[in-house]
Amino acid sequence: MTEDVSFLRRTDFDVPGPKRELVGYGEHPPMIRWGGDKKVAIQLVVNYEEGSEKSYAMGDNENDILYELPFALEGQRDLAVESMYEYGSRAGIWRLFRVFDNAGIPVTFFAAAVALERNPEVAAKLATRGDEPAGHGYRWSNHFEMTRDEEREAIKRAIASIEKTTGTRPVGWYCREMSTNTRELVVEAGGFEYDSDCYSDDLPYWTRVHDQPHLVVPYSLVVNDARYIVGTGYSNPDDFFQTAKATLDRLREDGDDLGRMMSIGIHPRVSGNPARSDGLARFIDYALQHDDVAFMRRIDIARDFAEQHPAAKALDL
Repeated sequence: MTEDVSFLRRTDFDVPGPKRELVGYGEHPPMIRWGGDKKVAIQLVVNYEEGSEKSYAMGDNENDILYELPFALEGQRDLAVESMYEYGSRAGIWRLFRVFDNAGIPVTFFAAAVALERNPEVAAKLATRGDEPAGHGYRWSNHFEMTRDEEREAIKRAIASIEKTTGTRPVGWYCREMSTNTRELVVEAGGFEYDSDCYSDDLPYWTRVHDQPHLVVPYSLVVNDARYIVGTGYSNPDDFFQTAKATLDRLREDGDDLGRMMSIGIHPRVSGNPARSDGLARFIDYALQHDDVAFMRRIDIARDFAEQHPAAKALDL
């Protein structure tokens, strides 16, 4: 038998997309302090997708799958799913804005461009607050379903649309289910300072795309409110709070003196509900009690890291 048999292989084939980077920083990650002297940077992401999801109303011939109950209506519009998303844009997002305003914290929006187009008041509010609008696709569509040319066009349209609705060109990117082309196309588009299309570390890191340095600021699906509505998740706000608290506690005392980042993902139609927003608000209050913790936008984390650990040094350029 030879290594052509897959379960005997020791290395990857030459497949499309980024090479796997399994070693990373190893035992000795780089020292980092956020905002000058903070040990943990908390990055709170609002995934704003409402009105851009798959639906019969938008000609997709299918309904989106992330819904409160495990039901699927096929062959026609699902008004229950549509109205759940409407809750996020009508009520949930404004409850979340009140939580952020009361705490005085900045956030990053992973913003689907069409969702902001369909609710311009949200775009205006995040711009007024100084939140970061990062690109989350033109619509909330799986990028692995697109051809390379379709994905290139979607990225191009997302950039132009978000800049028009918010007044700020997105310089960060995170799409729904990236393709093997996504990172190359983000770099090709130019103007992006980072992407977050991976879950591989607690720190940003530099990689190469066609011999060009590119910064990755990883995301996380662990402290993420999608787990309220998927089978491996949270049953109540205390689950969210305790998971977030345990994450922060460990990052603050992780067995060394190094700084790290913590990602939190929320959705207006999910955490915008009263009970769930309470779990989020309680965690924010808890985190703000610690003087070694900072809430930061993702772009500020990217720039802080790049300043302290520039690409030239990390990649031996």
